[in-house]
Amino acid sequence: MSSSAKYIFVTGGVTSSLGKGIIAASLAKLLQARGYSVTIQKLDPYINVDPGTLNPYEHGECFVTEDGAETDLDLGHYERFLNVPTSQANSVTTGRIYQYVINKEREGAYLGKTVQVIPHITDEIKRRIKLLGNTGQYDIVITEIGGTVGDIESLPYIEAVRQLKWEPNFDCIVLHLTLVPYLATSGELKTKPTQHSVKQLQESGVQPDILALRTEHPLPEGVKEKVALFCNIAPKAVIQALDAETIYDVPMLMLEEELDKVVLDKLNMEYKKEPELTDWKEFLYKLKHPKHKVKIGLIGKYIELKDSYKSIAESIIHAGTKNQIQVELVWIHSEDLDKENVSLLLSPLNGILVAPGFGERGIEGKIQAVKFARENKIPFLGICLGMQCAVIEFGRNVLGFTDAHSTEMYPETPYPVIYLMEEQRNINNKGGTMRLGAYSCNVSENSNAHIAYNQTKISERHRHRYEFNNKYLSEYEKNGMKATGINPENNLVEIVEIPNHPWFVGVQFHPEYKSTVTSPHLLFISFVKAVAENTSTPAETATKKSQTI
Repeated sequence: MSSSAKYIFVTGGVTSSLGKGIIAASLAKLLQARGYSVTIQKLDPYINVDPGTLNPYEHGECFVTEDGAETDLDLGHYERFLNVPTSQANSVTTGRIYQYVINKEREGAYLGKTVQVIPHITDEIKRRIKLLGNTGQYDIVITEIGGTVGDIESLPYIEAVRQLKWEPNFDCIVLHLTLVPYLATSGELKTKPTQHSVKQLQESGVQPDILALRTEHPLPEGVKEKVALFCNIAPKAVIQALDAETIYDVPMLMLEEELDKVVLDKLNMEYKKEPELTDWKEFLYKLKHPKHKVKIGLIGKYIELKDSYKSIAESIIHAGTKNQIQVELVWIHSEDLDKENVSLLLSPLNGILVAPGFGERGIEGKIQAVKFARENKIPFLGICLGMQCAVIEFGRNVLGFTDAHSTEMYPETPYPVIYLMEEQRNINNKGGTMRLGAYSCNVSENSNAHIAYNQTKISERHRHRYEFNNKYLSEYEKNGMKATGINPENNLVEIVEIPNHPWFVGVQFHPEYKSTVTSPHLLFISFVKAVAENTSTPAETATKKSQTI
């Protein structure tokens, strides 16, 4: 089946972490602003089936789509920039490719042939690449290939691109992102790594059509021409990708470099309308001209790698900008928190967010943070495990359930206020088996959640195994913690609140997955607004309160 969609492959050279995802998302934003329907796909070379079982220290955040795919964090960037949901088809891994091919071989689908990387693995890669284009929904599909050119793991993907470039009726170009390092001793920008990177790509049979050069300093006169000469590329197709103050500046920088025009010329497509990007420019203006400043503590156990909480951090930026408030995120390791230092570490904060996570490590520090927020009337948001910590803390310190806990951490607890979901009890495999994707929730009127959403029926994405134990619900509600969000199908408690508090909300779902630049998440907007309204009370007051409790 031939596709009318055009394809752009984004590859990277010299080093990893150059920002292929941000370049891909920025290009997609510009093409979208010109009136084209665009989506972005990520091909990840690792053999894991998906990032769901990967340690956040290894790979950063695991992003979850509406249809329940556990994916690379770059899909979060795609959604935040384009304001369009992604799906299972937007994420492909080597593990998923090999798993599919091996299953087909076991079924006898290859009729006894020897199964090889070429053609069987590359054929399956090509099939996955074409899935989105074949839907008829998109004019352009941008496909980012993870890793760096030259990696053994990436070779089948590069080979698949080589084959696709020779297929009739398949229209594609390759954008290659490289690094131009600056040598401080000589005061020079060096293009040789880029030349070697392009040469390595050419050795695999792929000639890039466009080069984007990551650089700390503006490229001197003649550098683009030099790179173009050595790399068989037209000078106008060599793009400067200068370090930006914020990732949200990158689309505007790429607009100045006319990357969108270069791409459309290469694909023989019309420019259509000029990109206005009014909402984007307004966002950037508010981001850089805040009227107030607040401090929110993010309490988590993967603080060493901030990408572990990427969507939360970006959601806070979106919500702060909407409120014209600069939010300083204070990253606090939950293992560092205890009864003795909690007041010292948390008193300077105007708001507290307890992050999601798994396992016992750092759990007591999170519970201490919840206790401090509750007792000192500091606006609080708990997400997933953060919500569960709020339930545990309330059970221990308000209801008198001294050993209240989650059975995830303490299976023998006499008060299992958080316990394993019924549907999870007979599951042994870890990958892709949690409660994943979008589920509906009924919201109680006059609650903080209802004020934020301004509706009584919502849908949010999930990623968890454990839930609030409804056996204790009436006891909690009698003593001041209300269940203000309930799943209508299975009665699962989705949201808890303490009405006798300036703003105290715990959610079982992950609102951060749905926040975008042009549609900041309503719950985060409400949280940041509550934090700002609560800053009229000096931080010292909270310190004094905590010392008297």
